[in-house]
Amino acid sequence: MPFYTTEDGLRYYRFEILGDIPHAVFSRHGGVSPAPWASLNLGGTVGDDPVRVRENRRRALQALGLSEASVYDVWQVHSARVVVAQTARPAHMPHLQADAILTNQPGVTLLMRFADCVPILLYDPLHRVVGIVHAGWQGTVKRVVSEAVAHMRSIFGSQPDSLLAALGPSIGPDHYEVGEDVVQAVEHSFGSDADALLPRKNGRIFFDLWAANHLLLEQAGVRQIELAGLCTACHTEDWFSHRAEKGRTGRFGALIALDSE
Repeated sequence: MPFYTTEDGLRYYRFEILGDIPHAVFSRHGGVSPAPWASLNLGGTVGDDPVRVRENRRRALQALGLSEASVYDVWQVHSARVVVAQTARPAHMPHLQADAILTNQPGVTLLMRFADCVPILLYDPLHRVVGIVHAGWQGTVKRVVSEAVAHMRSIFGSQPDSLLAALGPSIGPDHYEVGEDVVQAVEHSFGSDADALLPRKNGRIFFDLWAANHLLLEQAGVRQIELAGLCTACHTEDWFSHRAEKGRTGRFGALIALDSE
């Protein structure tokens, strides 16, 4: 089973394709936050007490045997910007604005937060590089995951056909209804592929973020891709969902790191 639960009730999801490297997508279980952030909220900008958020983060990292001092995170802004982390982010250093992080340093843990957007974990086992991507509709039409793969190739020499990619729990195509502005953005970005990514039902239009990011990975040359296929809006008992919970919710965390050889 891809789900793991610690003795104190913290529950997280792991991908078969990524093997034993440290990684997880944390569910909402096992933290200290009350409703509407119950309970493992890692989002610091959603109204929760920062003390509780820090404790939740400590618990999440501890579950994987990772140090709080190893974390590199960013201010996620729905962009296509990629940053490379050579060290952990010092507490006094402001967050950079970005939506993809890469590292080849075993002592660095890459961490991002989600509540419907797609967490994408990347691993190059040959050059020993990992990455994490935050892809909502804006990041998807801006092709943020394509940018991440391109940076892995240009900076670290990664070959796309050697990369392993995993798409985590996020809002599914049956629940992500979109308006004309998103439809136009998808059509502009994906061209002739857009129709397949915008399923229609009873006069309503939906955006399939899973299929769109899978397609972007394939177009970038990535062939080894695993999809969790878990909809956050369908399963708010396990995941925070901005759409399903009408904005009053927390953020679940996803992380990846390199193991020490």
